Amino acid sequence: MVPYEEMTCLRRSWPWWRWVLTGLSALAFVLSVYLSWHYLIGKSMIGCGAGSSCEKVLSSRWSTIGGVLPVSGLAAGVYLAMLVAGLSIGPSTAVPVRRLAWSAMLVLVGAAAGSAVWFTILQKWVIGAFCPYCTAANITGLLLAALVVWQVSRQFDDHVTNIATTNPFQVSNVGAASNASLQRLMGPLPVFGLVLVGLTLAGILAASQAAFSPPAVYRDGDAQDNLPVLDPRTVPMVGSPDAPYVVTLLFDYKCSHCQQLHFMLEEAIHRYGSKLAFVLCPTPLNSQCNPYILRDVDAYKDSCELARVGLAVWVAERGAFPAFNLWMFSLESGDRWIPRNLETAKAKAAELVGQAKFDAAWADPWIDRYLQTSVRIYGTTIQNGNNAVPKLIFGSRWVIPQPYDADSLVRILQESLAIPTPSP
Repeated sequence: MVPYEEMTCLRRSWPWWRWVLTGLSALAFVLSVYLSWHYLIGKSMIGCGAGSSCEKVLSSRWSTIGGVLPVSGLAAGVYLAMLVAGLSIGPSTAVPVRRLAWSAMLVLVGAAAGSAVWFTILQKWVIGAFCPYCTAANITGLLLAALVVWQVSRQFDDHVTNIATTNPFQVSNVGAASNASLQRLMGPLPVFGLVLVGLTLAGILAASQAAFSPPAVYRDGDAQDNLPVLDPRTVPMVGSPDAPYVVTLLFDYKCSHCQQLHFMLEEAIHRYGSKLAFVLCPTPLNSQCNPYILRDVDAYKDSCELARVGLAVWVAERGAFPAFNLWMFSLESGDRWIPRNLETAKAKAAELVGQAKFDAAWADPWIDRYLQTSVRIYGTTIQNGNNAVPKLIFGSRWVIPQPYDADSLVRILQESLAIPTPSP
């Protein structure tokens, strides 16, 4: 049996709040490392497949600092430092070390809390999607901040109090200066001053992300099998079918990254002097028509039907397809794109080509054949969990791009797909 004195000492060194502090720090550290690891290896995370809110957050520009350092990597360092500091605040630790550990934790929890608020704002009002891993880490950071600020003032006097109980003379000779120093450091104003330092660091992070546009981001690879051959003269496309460089574009009408990319295509074609074109292959991220999607998400509920609507417009009247395609990706109002719903898309299609022509085209078996071809191309380019769209394909090479303008799109085409530099 453990002696009573040892049990008492253990409880005094490890009260419930220290266990909670250590557990929360460890949890946040593990979550951050998990996010960082998957960012570095380029694989999808559990529950973050193509089309999910999680994938939308983790593939956004806000998941990194300047497109170089993953935010989760920075968070992992913060929570590791917090975990180490939390192991150095017990009564058996020297007073200067304890004072340093508490001071460091106050700065760290301030940074964690400020960052948690910033990334919650981004997910809610900028990205429009939530990542459960990120949200869990943010909540953990806020809980750590509340716990540390609550405990710091009352816990820092324990060391001197214990010495006073056992050896008052030692306090007068050795501990008096430390006690006064601790009281000056851990008063209300210094405590919140250290937290404010952490909040300032979080503000610098937010300002850096907002101010510095990261370089173009992409993941690329080679197709696993031979890709189906598409005749540019018989399928929807942007650009001339006679262009020497014809790139296949896999997209979904409910994908925000696809929406952003579509408005760069014409400018990229212009940069190439009309020697570039894009074949449009609607590839719904929904298992109803795409067997490679293992888990459906609500955001892509009607993707298959929307793809069929677009192809029906092309079958009914090819000249009307560009207007329909542009309308599908245009902003209805405000500053955030909202995907069109199925009923509205059908009404627009009937408006452009006429109800009778649309109904006749809707029954054309070519629509499902082309949709299956697009899905088959999608399946042959899935590697290491890279199953997102938009996806650009040229020859056997594919790339999942995240360009920020036409310049970055052209760089991706050159660097990843080996499309020659456009002539001056």
